[in-house]
Amino acid sequence: MAIETFYAGTELKSRGAFRVTLRRAWRVYRAWRIRRHTRYALLELTDEQLHDVGLTRSEARREAGKSYFWD
Repeated sequence: MAIETFYAGTELKSRGAFRVTLRRAWRVYRAWRIRRHTRYALLELTDEQLHDVGLTRSEARREAGKSYFWD
């Protein structure tokens, strides 16, 4: 009986760890998608709008060209 209880508790802990890992992965994925969308949006701004946010056209292109996965 004690051994069964031990294994049941371990299974619950591993399921909890899996859920935590899954949630963390989902958050990373969502943050990646938001960054990607935001960087592409920079390319659609006019030079005047870019100036308003303190960027030049070349800085916007450089930002949009960054790797989405590794930063």
